[in-house]
Amino acid sequence: MDEVLLRSLTPSVLGVLCRRGADFAAAEDAVQDALVEALRVWPADPPRDPKGWLVTVAWRRFLDATRSDAARRRREDRAEEEPAPGPVPAADDTLRLYFLCAHPSLSPSSAVALTLRAVGGLTTRQIARAYLVPEATMAQRISRAKRTVAGVRLDRPGDVATVLRVLYLVFNEGYSGDVDLAAEAVRLTRQLAGAIDHPEVAGLLALMLLHHARRAARTTADGRLVPLAEQDRTRWDTALIAEGIGILQAALARDRLGEFQAQAAIAALHADAPTAEETDWPQIVEWYDELWRLTGSPVVRLNRAVAVGEADGPRAGLAALAELDSALPRYAAVAAYLHERDGALETAARLYAEAAGRASNLAERDHLTRRAARLNARLRR
Repeated sequence: MDEVLLRSLTPSVLGVLCRRGADFAAAEDAVQDALVEALRVWPADPPRDPKGWLVTVAWRRFLDATRSDAARRRREDRAEEEPAPGPVPAADDTLRLYFLCAHPSLSPSSAVALTLRAVGGLTTRQIARAYLVPEATMAQRISRAKRTVAGVRLDRPGDVATVLRVLYLVFNEGYSGDVDLAAEAVRLTRQLAGAIDHPEVAGLLALMLLHHARRAARTTADGRLVPLAEQDRTRWDTALIAEGIGILQAALARDRLGEFQAQAAIAALHADAPTAEETDWPQIVEWYDELWRLTGSPVVRLNRAVAVGEADGPRAGLAALAELDSALPRYAAVAAYLHERDGALETAARLYAEAAGRASNLAERDHLTRRAARLNARLRR
């Protein structure tokens, strides 16, 4: 059984049912029933047209369910519309599902869960394991999301920016449980890039590929974080880097700059440097200026302060940092790094310890604690 094929067909089959008039929740249930049937039947009797087979079975499941409702007579008229088995005409159904799952009425967490279920084809159990929550909790979240979008009709163009934000959230979850969410986000963004010609979609795909290319070098065998400057660059995936840079260059050539293209440009400059010392920090500062102009995000200015510290020296970086709110996430970690580079080891050690207390995950906390301990050991000598 080709599970990858089933997952890739799920959104298009679901889209066909929705286009034919099925509401989202009922269509999603019918498609899941069809997938279960495929797992039972296909190993012994694989269909000639897998998508057509799934559409036919899912539509029959949907009709069976609607016939049991109180509005039997009105809904039974749809039985006459049942398509004959055979190839299903191509349509932009997957793109509609992206917009539906990223509907503004949904919370970010619900939009992510619904996207993974409806477009990604993951089971509720897989999504729950990936987010380290009970399966019942995730089932409730997905059910609420399905009810929210049940009556939504996509008769207007959707918001691409919202869809991209949802995919970006999926990518940033990384890996946990038995589902690699970073790889899943790359797959879904590739799918979206094939369905819509938009430079920011290409920019997000390029950004994901460039970050994903460095994944093997980001941690040690025992799970410790490895800072970018200390990573073994021979472990970076050069094929993914080349693909990401090529996609980015084509997007930038269209002269419709967006935040994901700007982020990808920064990632490309890091990926293109043979060594950490050869990184083009002045150009990275310029791209952070563009990103700040596009987003107005204080987090961008925080990251810019690091780049300024590398380009113009730690005191210039500290001056840029002083303009920001010290309550920003990772402010203390950035301040610690810049003070360490400036030779203020006692201040840096204190700030590393403070940053460790605010860290959002265990790996980052361990990394910052070890840096503080290393500096304190040097001070005691």
